[in-house]
Amino acid sequence: MRQIKLTISIFFIFNAIVAQNTIDPLLTSNPEQQQKWVDSIYNTLTLKEKVGQLYTIQVFSNQDEATKKEKIQLIKDYQIGGVIYSQGGPVRQAKLDNELQGLSKVPMLISMDAEWGLNMRLDSTFAFPWNMTLGAIKDNKLIEQAGRQIGEHCKRLGVHLNFAPVVDINTNPKNPIIGNRSFGEDRDNVTNKASAFMKGMQDAGILANAKHFPGHGDTEKDSHKTLPTIDFDEKRIDSVEMFPYKKLIKEGLSSVMVAHLNVPSLEKRSKYPSSLSNHVVTDILRNSLGFNGLIISDALNMKGAADFDESGEIDLAAFLAGNDMLLISEDPPTGIAKIADAYYEGKITEERLQYSVKKILKAKYKVGLNHYKPIEIRNLAEDLNRIKDAGLYEELIENALTIVKNESDLVPLRRLETKTIAYVKMGDDNGSEFLTELKKYGKVHEVKAEKLDDLLTQLQSYNTVILGFHRSNDSPWKSYEFTDQELVWLYEIARTHSVILDVFVKPYVLADLKTVENIESIIVSYQNSEVAQQKSAQLIFGAIPSKGNLPVSMGDFFKVGTGIQNNVLERLSYTIPERVGMSSKKLEKVDSLAQYAVDNKMTPGIQLLIARKGKVIYNKNFGKHTYDGNELVTSNDIYDVASLTKILATLPLLMELEEQGIVNLDDRLSKLLPEYKNSNKKNITIKEMLSHYARLIPWVPFYTATLDPDTKKPSAKYYRSVPSNKFNIEIDNNLYLRRDYKDTMQLIIKESKLLPRLRYKYSDLPYYILKKYIETHYDKGLDELVQDHFYESLGANLTMYNPYHKMSGKDIVPTEIDDYYRYQEIHGYVHDMGAAMQNGVGGHAGIFSNANDIAKIMQMYLQKGFYGGKRYFKPETMDKFNTCYFCTKENRRGIGFDKPQLEEAGPTCGCVSMTSFGHSGFTGTYAWADPEEEIVYVFLANRTYPNAGQNLLLKENIRTEIQRLIYEAIED
Repeated sequence: MRQIKLTISIFFIFNAIVAQNTIDPLLTSNPEQQQKWVDSIYNTLTLKEKVGQLYTIQVFSNQDEATKKEKIQLIKDYQIGGVIYSQGGPVRQAKLDNELQGLSKVPMLISMDAEWGLNMRLDSTFAFPWNMTLGAIKDNKLIEQAGRQIGEHCKRLGVHLNFAPVVDINTNPKNPIIGNRSFGEDRDNVTNKASAFMKGMQDAGILANAKHFPGHGDTEKDSHKTLPTIDFDEKRIDSVEMFPYKKLIKEGLSSVMVAHLNVPSLEKRSKYPSSLSNHVVTDILRNSLGFNGLIISDALNMKGAADFDESGEIDLAAFLAGNDMLLISEDPPTGIAKIADAYYEGKITEERLQYSVKKILKAKYKVGLNHYKPIEIRNLAEDLNRIKDAGLYEELIENALTIVKNESDLVPLRRLETKTIAYVKMGDDNGSEFLTELKKYGKVHEVKAEKLDDLLTQLQSYNTVILGFHRSNDSPWKSYEFTDQELVWLYEIARTHSVILDVFVKPYVLADLKTVENIESIIVSYQNSEVAQQKSAQLIFGAIPSKGNLPVSMGDFFKVGTGIQNNVLERLSYTIPERVGMSSKKLEKVDSLAQYAVDNKMTPGIQLLIARKGKVIYNKNFGKHTYDGNELVTSNDIYDVASLTKILATLPLLMELEEQGIVNLDDRLSKLLPEYKNSNKKNITIKEMLSHYARLIPWVPFYTATLDPDTKKPSAKYYRSVPSNKFNIEIDNNLYLRRDYKDTMQLIIKESKLLPRLRYKYSDLPYYILKKYIETHYDKGLDELVQDHFYESLGANLTMYNPYHKMSGKDIVPTEIDDYYRYQEIHGYVHDMGAAMQNGVGGHAGIFSNANDIAKIMQMYLQKGFYGGKRYFKPETMDKFNTCYFCTKENRRGIGFDKPQLEEAGPTCGCVSMTSFGHSGFTGTYAWADPEEEIVYVFLANRTYPNAGQNLLLKENIRTEIQRLIYEAIED
């Protein structure tokens, strides 16, 4: 008895000395008021209630009624000090928490294991990346922000203490319980990450907890099933495992969890857990390290410890060791009784009990429980799934993605026109988001087979293989290894192809590789979340840079800190509006207006894309292909973009020729095409034509002259229902025009009258003329030229002329039911009659595309001729064409590009900059780019279906009203 009292006296002497020289992390800015509250509460408690304050019991919000009643009774009878929640849902937890807190004379300290957010323990809440993922990030400000936002979630749910961060230095890849929960194996990196995380969370008003003291990283045993041994000498443990605790304690760490470990160099008793060791808890943590925060035992129901003769003895041992809070006791009533008996017997002094209980009360005051309020249930789910959390998650993943090998700079992929790319999925989890995102950038096909030989045969037509290894993202403890078969397949594929291996699991998987010799590029994406898949695809194509470093070593191949840093190729990436200074909430008005247009039959469907600062932040689809059909509009559907063809096909080819000095904007038609030397158009310049300031008539209805004058249907003189050498211009299904009629059309244009006076007048004719010039110059069709010069290298793989020969009709949106020329549904064939009479390839119309591809081209213009690592033309060339040369003549047009109105009415909302440019199309299409706000806006529709009729989209200004809403959503 005297020995016990002497030990306790020494405990308080040392503690008093230490307290004078170290931080008290539980103190508030008003310590006098805090102490007054603590003392007043303490003095109201009975001994049983004081001991009850030491206990934190486990509660599930999805537990059965019998268990719930048992917990309620426990709280009522003993005034339990805290609850640790796990399992269930946030709303259920909040309701249960309010009920349980109502039973407590002193509000309970609510805790959770929310190391990467509440999703670790609760369904339907936001999850942040695992610590291993965060360990790859260089910028610790991001880690701090993650800690802060996790803290905000905890606070919103009424949680006061988060058992995070894990500060274990994971030097053992086979550790079954730490792994992804650790920031890595480098002690400095772990320490700095933990420090930042702690700071962020405590700034949010949540008590942080460093665990598992003295260090759980180097073991192959699961502490939930047995008592692992850390068999290192005291010097090693002090210099490695304990290293993070020293810094965090100096920086104001609120609490520490003592591990369920056997550490022979620190505790001589066999199978005696460190959480029960007086030397570990009191001598080292409290006295030597000077820790004044809460000391919390690991769960007291863990297995493998030395046997105790009676129930409750382990609780007493944990308290005698120096723990303040006793976590998840197997039998709280018996434990409370044991501690009370020890108090009566003098084994525990009033000072010792008071020390821990008052510390717990001090912590309760610090988190605001002196003014307890129930959790507000309303909007709880929304508050735990905020837009800013999604934005931070994206940013964290972007900063973590790590390239560890990259021979010949294969990543990011360049020169897409030379790449034939296959995606092969390995692993047992979904990789669909990865594939979908890859397809946004290039022509990527999934290749799969049951047998290796069949797979290799299918891969023969590809020169690049992206191999995605996908394992479950449900928890960090899921299996992550390759199977033996997968390794064989990987080696064989890599032997014959350029391979990008992208692993969506913890980096330890790379230790399974016997060789990496034939694998050109290896990317560690850490997790198989949808965002990780999307961002990794963006990395592969150079839309985002690679920034991460390996937080752990991978066998002989890759050491901790490995990370190849790549810059971007300035391709579009994809993110949420808030990351580029726009409001998701305000953009909901765009949804409403687009849906209004569909509901009011202004168009059967709409494809709508908005990008800002090089990032697509809105890409949505509305309605169907047709009013009566069942095909919903999807992002991969293509539309007849009508006059957008002018700036998507003819104009870039002309810009290229102008930059090369082959043409000049002041060149006259007589120079371009000799047949114009004696025409009334001989002196018209390219600049005048493309500014629509050349007295050219708006258009020529060429088709009308080819109709039978009686039936008003295609005349047998010009058409046949089957193709032949003479009739080979395919107008539509079973309708072929005479091949020589294209020459007739050019003659009609040459001989057409000029308008009586010079003024701005929009005309299609320049694009017929320039098409002939460009095709003559190259001796190639416009369709081939624009593919070879632009679309293939841009990755605009869904942009084309005449899609009916190249893709499924279900992916092509029809434009009209023609009752005046072709007398059939126009589906996959160009809507414009003049373009149709040129075999579907017009300089003014004929292109089909989707919003994503058009955005790439518009972004290339916005970036003044640069995209995807390739310069298509110089900035000064773009400036030259994006200039209004006749503004003083009341003509707003640039060279080919439409420009904002000079007065009130015009092609835009009137809210764009004067440097902006774009075009619209007859079928309901619209594309606009604004260099000053860095915005690209694409609107695709088939408002002409089933007939052109009234142009309600134009009459109600739907496209420009949406543009106005886009600008109203800008917040930066």
